[in-house]
Amino acid sequence: MTHVLAVDDDESVRNLIAEYLTEAGFRVTAVGNGRDMASTMAAGPVDLIVLDVKLPGEDGFSLARTIRQTSKVPIIMLTGQGHEVDRVLGLELGADDYLVKPFSPRELLARIKAVLRRFDNNQTPAEVTAANARRESEIRTYKFAGWELSTGTRRLTSPKGERVELTNGEYALLMTFIKSPKRVLSRDQLLEGSRLHDDIYDRSIDVQILRLRRKIEADSNEPKLIRTERGAGYFFDADVV
Repeated sequence: MTHVLAVDDDESVRNLIAEYLTEAGFRVTAVGNGRDMASTMAAGPVDLIVLDVKLPGEDGFSLARTIRQTSKVPIIMLTGQGHEVDRVLGLELGADDYLVKPFSPRELLARIKAVLRRFDNNQTPAEVTAANARRESEIRTYKFAGWELSTGTRRLTSPKGERVELTNGEYALLMTFIKSPKRVLSRDQLLEGSRLHDDIYDRSIDVQILRLRRKIEADSNEPKLIRTERGAGYFFDADVV
């Protein structure tokens, strides 16, 4: 049973999420702060986290940052009405989707299912085995501009030999560029290629590219690898071997 951890200081919101998702067949743990969230994660596997931005003490942004240091568990952020800066910051910190309060529990369920589809958390053991076998056959190391990316371990190594951690979204986006170097890719092509299109607004691609540039560009303000082609999309300017 898929385990969803809901973190919100509003008891009525926690109860709404717990009741609706439980009826939908999920196992749900609902807590009100970061301390209880950490205890739940330490006690056993969590498949997805619904995380409110506004929490007492350590807020949702700080918690998302902490989670991403050790885990790639999917995160859906709950943000305030019309607070675009909250949505952008959440995505920059590694969240996989966002939902604006007040929200429909039906929409939350749809977004959870969409995120879990991307992470293959709903596969049967046989499907997982088959998927792993396919991945094993596709393992290789790509090299570009002094960088190396191993698809087997998702390890990205800089020209200085330093390991650079990538979120799932950043890895998927970089792989899309690597497979189509020296070509202009539109936002739609990047959304499709990196599977970031499920229930996520279009500007998330720009946010993901900003995050990726900060990790692989010498100067993210003057990018040399991922260039913007005004009105057309983005261009990965590197030879890939």
